[in-house]
Amino acid sequence: MKILIVRHGDPDYSKDSLTEKGWREAEYLSERLSRIETKAYYVSPLGRAKDTASCTLQKVGRQAVECEWLREFSPAVRRPDSPDRPGVAWDWLPQDWLAEERFLTYDHWTEPSAYVQAGVRKENEWVVTNFDAVLASHGYRREGKLYRAEAPNEDTIVFFCHFGVECVLLGHLLNLPVPVLWHAACAAPSAVTTLVTEERREGWALFRMNSFGDVSHLYVKGEEPAFAARFCECFYRKDQRHD
Repeated sequence: MKILIVRHGDPDYSKDSLTEKGWREAEYLSERLSRIETKAYYVSPLGRAKDTASCTLQKVGRQAVECEWLREFSPAVRRPDSPDRPGVAWDWLPQDWLAEERFLTYDHWTEPSAYVQAGVRKENEWVVTNFDAVLASHGYRREGKLYRAEAPNEDTIVFFCHFGVECVLLGHLLNLPVPVLWHAACAAPSAVTTLVTEERREGWALFRMNSFGDVSHLYVKGEEPAFAARFCECFYRKDQRHD
């Protein structure tokens, strides 16, 4: 089975939709995705993800299953450098998250006190439990850190969602600590991440990522990826996001 995880296009957060650039990205993305034979589409309930999906769904004459758990990962976490300002779980300074060894371990990354207070473990379990239920409905049931291939197939399923929750899904599939993905990877708006099962022994599958954050559909149209989700390349770049 093949999984495509798609980040929404360049966002207009003020109205939970897309910018003009984001709509172009969604259209270019749809030209790519509409050519792929797809078994099922799933989408976040948030407007920016639904708007991104709409271009593809209109082209193929399909509907997506709306999943509340695909909304952006939302626990309000208090960063060590700004404890009075709750923020998203993945926006910590490098010198802070790298100093916490549990953030680097798959089985313990939800244990730091700031995450415990924010209910990160509960939110993570809610997301991955629902995600696994979808995968089980497509023939792959989680057992330990692998998947039992109950009904092996070569179907493609597509998830339209958000960067934060995408990393939660990837951490679960790849058995990686999510904070490392949040802080050391960046999927630009409309980027496509692809994972494919490998069944090297009959009945047991591992999901393997063969592309992350692919925006080739933008480059082929001469469209530069949006800067959203990144921070300044050099501190002196005052036109780029610092914090």
